[in-house]
Amino acid sequence: MAGPALIVFSDLDGTLLDHDTYDWSPARPALERLKALAIPLVLTSSKTRAEMDDLRAQMGNHHPFIVENGAATVIPGDYFAPGPEQVSCLGAGRGEILEHLRLLRSQGFRFIGFADMTDAEVAGHTGLDPEGARRARDRIATEPLLWQGQPSELEQFRRALESEGLQLLSGGRFLHVMGQFDKADAMAQLVQRYRSAWPEEDWQTVALGDSPNDQAMLAGADLAVVMAGPGASRITLPSGHRVIRSQQPGPVGWNQCVLEILERYGYQ
Repeated sequence: MAGPALIVFSDLDGTLLDHDTYDWSPARPALERLKALAIPLVLTSSKTRAEMDDLRAQMGNHHPFIVENGAATVIPGDYFAPGPEQVSCLGAGRGEILEHLRLLRSQGFRFIGFADMTDAEVAGHTGLDPEGARRARDRIATEPLLWQGQPSELEQFRRALESEGLQLLSGGRFLHVMGQFDKADAMAQLVQRYRSAWPEEDWQTVALGDSPNDQAMLAGADLAVVMAGPGASRITLPSGHRVIRSQQPGPVGWNQCVLEILERYGYQ
């Protein structure tokens, strides 16, 4: 591919996907425009590899993608250079995370994670069908959970995780336990791959997200798009950072913002 100057990194739930229905079809015009211009759209989500594979197939997306809030990047085979698909993990594995969570539960912290749930229970909490729930539970290096303790105990739980080299991020529906990495780390890793593969291009990055777990990614992009939604008011970006705030939530707002950005960057 000829390297375009723009790379778009997009969160999914509540951003490109409708928060309640997971529908992305209102964004189809902007998606088709990106495809026609050969601008990479890097899907960046708390979703698992299995979930992302299915969604990418539906969208016809063949670019690298980021799973589990930055736990891993997946680069399709023959993308940057001839060779097989590459999966790069950035943090602690799920087994290690679950061991720490078992210890914290024994200390009295109350929560329920995906590892504690059946496929049917995950489906009930997420609105996914049973097969979608199975894919959501197939994780590499993170554990989503629902907090069942007192709100006042949550900060103590967070500090206990941090003492073990882990962190707790708030997503659209769940808290996410993971290593000390985030979407911004994975984004930076992929941007460097683009710059190394096509050094003649002046790469510019756009990131779209709607919740606090997107904040680092938004701050790390040349242009941030904060999507309308319940988490938008909790996103704080550095003073002077280039930012757009969508008027509409989900794929409707995503479509409007991406088309506006393409016009702003001079794509005809």
